[in-house]
Amino acid sequence: MDYKIKSEGLKALVEKYDIDLGEIVDWIKEKKFNKVAIQIPDGFKLHAMEISDFISENSGAEVYIWGGSTYGACDIPVGLEKLGIKAIIQFGHARFRADELKRPTEIRND
Repeated sequence: MDYKIKSEGLKALVEKYDIDLGEIVDWIKEKKFNKVAIQIPDGFKLHAMEISDFISENSGAEVYIWGGSTYGACDIPVGLEKLGIKAIIQFGHARFRADELKRPTEIRND
């Protein structure tokens, strides 16, 4: 589904780093997640609220922004399940190896 990005700054970010926010929104809706967290590297934090608002407005999920440092895919915040968060979406400057393998990556804490 096509989603309109209103902010010019966010448009530039997603184009530069090839981020598909629509795919993220569709994934959240498909999984029926009502609370998600986004983990963003320092270079993206300027756009954290715009990313959060876009995801929330288009998916209906409550979006929490992880404000701590991010050192890559192995740096997963702990304890978010206590807030009822069902998924963590990590943003980065480089592709995650699972993307190249075309395998869905999902962190579960059941």
